[in-house]
Amino acid sequence: MRNAALVLGIIGGLLGMIVGFFGYGYVTFIDWYGEVPDLARQVENPELIRAASLIAPILALAGGAMARARALWGGIFLLLSAAGMYYAFGFGVFTMFPIALCGLGGVLALAAGRPDEEVSHF
Repeated sequence: MRNAALVLGIIGGLLGMIVGFFGYGYVTFIDWYGEVPDLARQVENPELIRAASLIAPILALAGGAMARARALWGGIFLLLSAAGMYYAFGFGVFTMFPIALCGLGGVLALAAGRPDEEVSHF
């Protein structure tokens, strides 16, 4: 389960980076060139989009990387990444896979335990 969490976290983080690039780029584009009526409007909270575009994919990549050695922390980071992407970008066509991959990776990392140890996450 730790290996699955690692792979899901890294793939979810890479897909989240693509969503983050477009989200950050859209907010910056509207800031520079202004709104286009009936076509492109600024989001309600551009700072949230900018922060989530950077932080959520980094949390996913870090959580996936830590999933083998520190499953508890890796799982928490992956779930925080999925929640951050959902909160900032919503659940749509381009965000469903990064959110689902990070969420599933987080659950698998939290459920992972080593059978030869009494404490499963440390």
